[in-house]
Amino acid sequence: MDLSIVILNYQTFELTKNTVDSVLEYDYPFSYEIFIVDNASSDDSLARLQEYFGDKVKFIASKENNGFAAGNNQALRQATGRYQLLLNSDTIVWQNTLEDIYSYMESHTDVGASGCRVLLENEDLDMACKRSFPNVKNSFFRLFHIPTKSKGNDYNLTNLPDDGIYEIDCLTGAFMFIRKEALDDAGLLDETFFMYGEDIDLCYRIKKAGWKIIYYGESKITHLKGASSKKQKSKLLYEFYRAMYIYYKKHHANESSFIVNFSVYLGIALLCLLKLFLNIFKKS
Repeated sequence: MDLSIVILNYQTFELTKNTVDSVLEYDYPFSYEIFIVDNASSDDSLARLQEYFGDKVKFIASKENNGFAAGNNQALRQATGRYQLLLNSDTIVWQNTLEDIYSYMESHTDVGASGCRVLLENEDLDMACKRSFPNVKNSFFRLFHIPTKSKGNDYNLTNLPDDGIYEIDCLTGAFMFIRKEALDDAGLLDETFFMYGEDIDLCYRIKKAGWKIIYYGESKITHLKGASSKKQKSKLLYEFYRAMYIYYKKHHANESSFIVNFSVYLGIALLCLLKLFLNIFKKS
C-alpha cells in the first residue's frame, strides 16, 4: 500500500462524507486505503457512513472518545501505507493535491512530512498550515499583534509566500502527509493532548529525528473551520490552553529558568480564564 488516509469522525456525517468523497472523486497513480475512525459518536453518523461507503473505507469504532490523537493512533497502528495522511473530517481535497505531494515526497527522500496550502471557506489562508514552533518570544509577538520581519519571531510565517515550496517547522493536523519511516522514528501522536497541540508536538519530534518538514503551497485543500466569532464549548477552549501547557512543559521547561517557567504557566492560565469568561458573552 502506498498511502493510508486517516479521518476522524465525531458526529459529523455530512462533513466526513464530503471529505471522503473529495478523495474518491479522482484517480491516482498509487494505491491507497481510507480509514474512518469514529470517536464514540452518540448519533447515527457511523452507521450512515458505513451504509454510504460500504467496503470502500475501513472503519474503526472507538468505545470512548479519548481525543484527536488517541483516535487517529488507532488507525495509524493498522495502516499499511508507505505514507500516512492525517486528514480532518471538515476538509475538501482539491484535484492533484494528493498526487503532487506524493510525487514530491517520492523524489525528496529526506522529507519526513509535507503539508499543503489550506484555505478557509472564504478562501483566506488558514494560518496554521505553515508555522514556526511556538516559543516565548514569538508567542509574545503573536499575542500582542506586534509586526515583525524576523522569521524567528513570526509564528505564522506571514513573510513567506502562500504558494511557495519551502522547509518550515510545523504543519496543521488538518492535512499532514507523513513518511512511514519518519513516523516510526518520531513515534505516534502523543495522547496526552486531547485536542490541539498534537500536530505541533509531532512535527517537533519528526524534525528532532532528523527529517525535514515541507510546506507545499502549490497544492490546496479547503478547511471548513468554524468561525472564530461563534461561541465555543468551554471544554475546547480549556483543551486549547491545556495543550500550550503540555507542549511547553514537554519541550521547553527543562531549558528555562524557574521564573520564565512560572511566568509562562501563569500567562497560559490567565489567558485561559479570560477566554472562558469572554466566551460566555459571545453569541451562539
